[in-house]
Amino acid sequence: MKHLLHRPAEDAGRIDVVYLWVNGADPVWLRKRHRAYTAWTRQNGEELAAFGNVAGRYRDNSELLFNLRALELFFPDHGHVYIVTDGQTPAWLRPSSQVTLVDHRQLLPCASPEVFDSGHIESYLHHIPGLSERFIYLNDDVFFGQQVNPAWWFEDRIKVFLEPASTAHPEALHPGETALVNASIESGRWLTERYPHYRHLPQVYSHTPRAMRKSLMHELEHLAQDWFAQVRSTVFRSWRIPPIVPDLAPRWMVQMGYAEQQVLNPLYINTGDAQAGREFDTLLQNFGNLPFFCINDTCDEAAGDDPRLLRIAQTLEKLLPDPSSFEWAGDQRMAA
Repeated sequence: MKHLLHRPAEDAGRIDVVYLWVNGADPVWLRKRHRAYTAWTRQNGEELAAFGNVAGRYRDNSELLFNLRALELFFPDHGHVYIVTDGQTPAWLRPSSQVTLVDHRQLLPCASPEVFDSGHIESYLHHIPGLSERFIYLNDDVFFGQQVNPAWWFEDRIKVFLEPASTAHPEALHPGETALVNASIESGRWLTERYPHYRHLPQVYSHTPRAMRKSLMHELEHLAQDWFAQVRSTVFRSWRIPPIVPDLAPRWMVQMGYAEQQVLNPLYINTGDAQAGREFDTLLQNFGNLPFFCINDTCDEAAGDDPRLLRIAQTLEKLLPDPSSFEWAGDQRMAA
């Protein structure tokens, strides 16, 4: 397994893949999270964003294992894989020159070693040493579902995706709104102040693979220094400080002509919803013909043996039964 200090050389033609991953059941990590949350709430009162510290945000339902199987199946020519973690290693992950574990302590400044807000962490992804200019960032619950055409994602302009429908959003940030809605509100304010001809679309951006260019994120970081600084001050997600990568980054790229926007309604499964069973059936029927799909753990504080959660790995095992080159074989895994 490569670690951050042993990294591949730059390759302009390569498209690397970056994941965030955490094992929320790790007792050492759990104690750290509870200790940090107790300290954070003393100073931050009612700042926690909606669903900002529920177990479902951190739970590992084996999504990354199957995500790498899907990556190898549908995008075999991908570049280097970076897995950004909080000092953890998946038990099934086989050491390989093709994957690098990036510890938070190596990527984030020493002033913020304990961070449980993905918006904070992902604001540093373009600083990963050795990362290719073009890269795709995925949460581990967002999967490729058919063959990937890199030219479609990157050539001409980067593809970004809005959800098809919008609901009435408040005009100001609100503690009861999701991070994506608050991010849309703040993005609209920021872009309107800087670009007189900017016209804000009220839809939020879909949960999709995020095609990105490292140089563009450095450019945006320079322009939005204050917002980046605020995001990098968080420990847990605050409703007053929306994340940058899910909304401002694609809107700004579209405004500057770096990206083109498409309205898309990808398969998005909320595991806690009543219709989740039908959506899993849709996934089973259409796998191989979906550009991508998301399985979002919205069971929040459910027990790990909840049938709604077990269905995630059971379904993915049916779709992706063959181990990837990133995994130990069964007997090797036991030995490891």
